[in-house]
Amino acid sequence: MKKKSINIITLGCSKNLVDSEKILGQLSPDRFVLSHDADGAADIVIINTCGFINDAKEESIDTILQYAAAKKQGQIEELLVTGCLSQRYKEELIKEIPEAGAWFGVEEPHELFAYLNQRYQPGLPDRMITTPGHYAYLKIAEGCDRTCSFCAIPLIRGKFRSVPVDALVEEATQLAKKGVRELLLVAQDLSYYGIDLERKPLLGSLLNALSEIEGIEWIRLHYAYPKNFPQEVIGIMAENPKICRYLDIPIQHISDKILRSMRRGHNKKETLELLDKFREQIPGVALRTTLMVGYPGETPTEFKELMEFVRQYRFERLGVFTYSPEEGTGAYSLKDTIPLEEKQRRADQLMELQEQISLEINQDRIGERFKVIIDREEAQYIVGRTQFDSPEVDNEVLIEKSREVHVGEFYEVLIHDAGPFELFGRLETDPYSSI
Repeated sequence: MKKKSINIITLGCSKNLVDSEKILGQLSPDRFVLSHDADGAADIVIINTCGFINDAKEESIDTILQYAAAKKQGQIEELLVTGCLSQRYKEELIKEIPEAGAWFGVEEPHELFAYLNQRYQPGLPDRMITTPGHYAYLKIAEGCDRTCSFCAIPLIRGKFRSVPVDALVEEATQLAKKGVRELLLVAQDLSYYGIDLERKPLLGSLLNALSEIEGIEWIRLHYAYPKNFPQEVIGIMAENPKICRYLDIPIQHISDKILRSMRRGHNKKETLELLDKFREQIPGVALRTTLMVGYPGETPTEFKELMEFVRQYRFERLGVFTYSPEEGTGAYSLKDTIPLEEKQRRADQLMELQEQISLEINQDRIGERFKVIIDREEAQYIVGRTQFDSPEVDNEVLIEKSREVHVGEFYEVLIHDAGPFELFGRLETDPYSSI
């Protein structure tokens, strides 16, 4: 019997990507030809959707409609939808898009597998790596217990649930055996990891355990919450060479008025004290944050305060979102009186400031040497990253082609020029493994 082809399309964040990889890892290659985000036709298309903000919801719906049209034209046999959008709006979507054969929420992988006549085994570390083979995301928890007024994640993903340390070590060990050298830890809230298991934070214990795995050379932290950040992790980041001196810690705002309305649980003073502690105790740390503009009640005064904060604090990496009202959240009842054009103007103004800051920080790197991991080779340049940069979202190092290199290896690179979001360098050594 001819094997059917399955193509999974993943939308949204890296946590969704891990879900897709685990689905692909458990589907039988004896029954299916498996692919991820592939071009061309497939017998079955599974869309793993995002429902976090309006733009993400629109992208998910547009993608579903695109493949619904392909099904009508006979280009695919089955269209299945899973993920956050399906979790939150399943009943409405079933009525609106009947071309989809079935809809599954984020807690229903067993039902998706049953639909495909496969057995789902929760907890298995099996994954099909869809990133370049030398790095992979490790999702250490699901859900969130925070009550941020703008965020629908707890409504979609439920309460915070940590994956036990031993299960994560097993999964990471399997990834290392496949050639993964960089682990990118992701969760909605790294700071809370372990509290639901042992009533105390376990992120430090997890980092120590993961750093013992042979083959893993970099461990990177994404999405730590400022409130109750586990202090022992600061020392581990400063002392353990496998933990990248990089932290993704979304702050959202700096105005006490806005932070209170957002129900963030931390104020300006506490935020500044924590950021200062990172800078003082982790030499050379690169801090990435995310800010939100246009939240209800953000007047020009609060936005000016935010601009001044960014100007003074000089984050190495920064992203900006415009506020969008989400049904069921605490902020949904607030009047969203700031026009979309004004929200976008504020976002653009912040990013223009950050571009200048990023350029100045990068120019200070000229003449320095860095350990760089090679991600890919392009026509003009070899493309890599330092420990201060996460894939897809941060700076890249564009390296002159002077000799053959191996993707996934580490090299020493001398920086000779810089732009706002890239460094330009020359290879100084053979791979680090041979130094």
